[in-house]
Amino acid sequence: MAEGQFSGSRPGTWRLFRIWAIIGLQSFGGGASTTFLIQRTFIEKYGWLSMEEFLHLWNLCLLTPGINLVALTALLGKRFGGMGGIFASLAGLLLPSAAITCLLAALFQQIEQSAAVQAILRGVIPATGGIMLLVGVNFARPLISKGYKAGWLFLLAGVVIVLACACAVIFLQVSVVIVILSAVLLGALFFSPAPPTPVIPEAQEQEERSGHD
Repeated sequence: MAEGQFSGSRPGTWRLFRIWAIIGLQSFGGGASTTFLIQRTFIEKYGWLSMEEFLHLWNLCLLTPGINLVALTALLGKRFGGMGGIFASLAGLLLPSAAITCLLAALFQQIEQSAAVQAILRGVIPATGGIMLLVGVNFARPLISKGYKAGWLFLLAGVVIVLACACAVIFLQVSVVIVILSAVLLGALFFSPAPPTPVIPEAQEQEERSGHD
């Protein structure tokens, strides 16, 4: 499926609202689980996106300030439902889950010291880590596949950028904004397509040869 094209019938604003509401209500563990649910729904369940298209939209969201998942929701809503799809998608993702979050926040002070709640929290942390690992694998898979097709230099450049960004954030404590902008420049340097070689017509080529003779 070509970039920017949508295969199949449009889901409609009400269906988009229901899809995003289901995603929002299942998003236990934060952004990693939400990202995984979006991938599973739009890529695996309905086949409306490829992983490469998802990564393209996700990268666009990384270049914008604010909450990336909200930006991704708006982009997907616009892609599949136009302006109405944006509002339906955002409402579906945010309203039901926000209502539940507000109710839990009101009750949290009364139950936060409960042994059962503490046990639940200790179980949620490793589960969230596992989901984050799976999301990372899903992000890396198309990059590795493309690297094998494009050559080992492409793959090596991708690995170098990943390691350099991770080291800059972890060890040097560089601002995430600076890391992202640096990655943009490195990506433009390593991954920009080479300019096409001009094709000289055969008659012109023969004329140039005879001129040299």
